[in-house]
Amino acid sequence: MEPMVGIKDVARQAGVSVGTVSNVINRPDLVSEETRTRVQSVISRLGYIRSESARQLRAGASRIVALLVLDMGNPFFVDVASGAERAARAAGLGVMVCNSAQSTSEEVEYLSLFAEQRVRGVLVTPADATGHGLKTLRGQGIPYVLVDRVSADAAVCSVSVDDVVGGRLAAQHLIAAGHRSIVYVGGPPELPQVRDRRAGALAALAEAGLPPESLTEVSAERLDVSAGRDAGARLLGLAPRPTAVFCANDLLALGVLQAVFAARIAVPEEMAIVGYDDIEFAAAAAVPLTSVRQPAVAMGRLAAEMLLEETADPEGHEHRQVVLQPELVVRGSSLGAR
Repeated sequence: MEPMVGIKDVARQAGVSVGTVSNVINRPDLVSEETRTRVQSVISRLGYIRSESARQLRAGASRIVALLVLDMGNPFFVDVASGAERAARAAGLGVMVCNSAQSTSEEVEYLSLFAEQRVRGVLVTPADATGHGLKTLRGQGIPYVLVDRVSADAAVCSVSVDDVVGGRLAAQHLIAAGHRSIVYVGGPPELPQVRDRRAGALAALAEAGLPPESLTEVSAERLDVSAGRDAGARLLGLAPRPTAVFCANDLLALGVLQAVFAARIAVPEEMAIVGYDDIEFAAAAAVPLTSVRQPAVAMGRLAAEMLLEETADPEGHEHRQVVLQPELVVRGSSLGAR
């Protein structure tokens, strides 16, 4: 392996001091055009790349914001990352995206890594609902913002969506279509989003004068398509067979849709399906999926902007808990009237 080219190598080849090379890179206006051209030529020829970590140590501020999400396989979090990245780039910063895979142990490892790397701040959707792992960041004085989660701590910013309202919208739509019982395909119960969406569905049933027993829950270990297929196979075994299904996210809904298609059950004529998130694949499904839309890009952008505000003025920053509103997007998977 070739040895790494350092700033001293550039200085020696260009016949200048290390300080002059540093000025060419960081303050080119202080160097004559002739010297600047000669140094830049050597930099290009040697392939020198400055050590950003060393520069950050000298400056005392990282140019990296970390984003830790539950599942990068879910397009919802890709959209969140896109919004965060746009805001960070506008401020001249980069975003390091990591995936906890809904694992509390992996979350702890990543949060420790962020602290070791002294990132400027962290955007995080916690896998651990207790927030225990976030103590690592707090202990190191690294600011963080919760994404897709409401902060119970007034000293922490958060950006979320009102999932109770979202669950209510989904169930109200199915009730209006004539369904009097609904199956809720939920994910890991420790996730607040899963609980809140279920609570919203129960509220809609109560408002319609229907008992809580009108909601049957089929659990899923994960919030992905595979878990949705498994849940779909199980709900097809229920008696009587359900006519309406509300899923905690679109990936689960797409898995249920696959299981229902495999059983040759017509959607929505025999079974209506509603998802949550309104990812891009929802509209492209074999039967376009009705879904509760979350403003994912806006969520990521707002979270990043609040984090950058806090890092720019830690003492004067006012912590906020922003709750955005969802909307129902009706498509073919739920349009059949009862």
